[in-house]
Amino acid sequence: MTKKPSKLNQFFMALVFLFLYAPIFVLIVFSFNDSKSRTVWQGFTLDWYVELFRDREITSAIGTTLLVSLLATAIATVVGALAAVGFFNMKKRIRRPLMTVNNIPMTNADIVTGVSLCLLFVAFFGVWKDFAGWLNSMGFQLPTRLHMGFATLLIAHLTFDIPYVILSVMPKLRQMDKNLIDAAQDLGCTWMQAFWKVVLPEIRQGIVSGALIAFTMSVDDFVISYFTAGATTSTLAMVVYGMTKRRISPKINAVSSLLFVVVLTLLVIVNVREAKQEQKK
Repeated sequence: MTKKPSKLNQFFMALVFLFLYAPIFVLIVFSFNDSKSRTVWQGFTLDWYVELFRDREITSAIGTTLLVSLLATAIATVVGALAAVGFFNMKKRIRRPLMTVNNIPMTNADIVTGVSLCLLFVAFFGVWKDFAGWLNSMGFQLPTRLHMGFATLLIAHLTFDIPYVILSVMPKLRQMDKNLIDAAQDLGCTWMQAFWKVVLPEIRQGIVSGALIAFTMSVDDFVISYFTAGATTSTLAMVVYGMTKRRISPKINAVSSLLFVVVLTLLVIVNVREAKQEQKK
């Protein structure tokens, strides 16, 4: 028989939820306020959402965010799923330290990851400048100066997306019966055929969950993007941060509300999928 939580526990739980979500609720409500006031409600309007999509800086940032997130998710899903299969087929003494290394980007502070990647890119650009100069002296025509931008932003997102995909796929591989692969190969399947017909259907749910988590992390990221996007590329989170440095416009309520709804929707989809998987067991 499960013990019901006491009224004191329920009170503190309600207090925590109120502390976490009351500011978000207020932000969403005032994104529909027919006034620039952040404290006085003067009527319902969608004008701030209309102005939001008329703002070229914001629409450009939304496009960049979606493009980076989709590309990072697609690449991370493929690489992460294959890496998980590779880890699974390794011996335990080799797999354990590799999984520990895989978990570092998820447990590491974003500020440390962002600064480290920024320094890595700067060092690489310095080496490339010397290398390209040497090749150009031999008749090649290569750019000697590289700058941080979309490419570095995409690479940075891959560094924290891939570990989440691996972590989502590994439990599905552990649940799979290894004898199924041996049986498929005994029946004449090559390793690749066994992967497509046996392994992939078994880990498909883990791959989808990992892809959704990776997309959510990319859309929501700010710190790592801030250090690796350069001066010419901006994501939605970076634009929102920049808006807070100037006079705060109600558009920031609208864009923050949209970002919250997107992330919340993706998290709900992930949790619903996991709940359905638990019910099938």
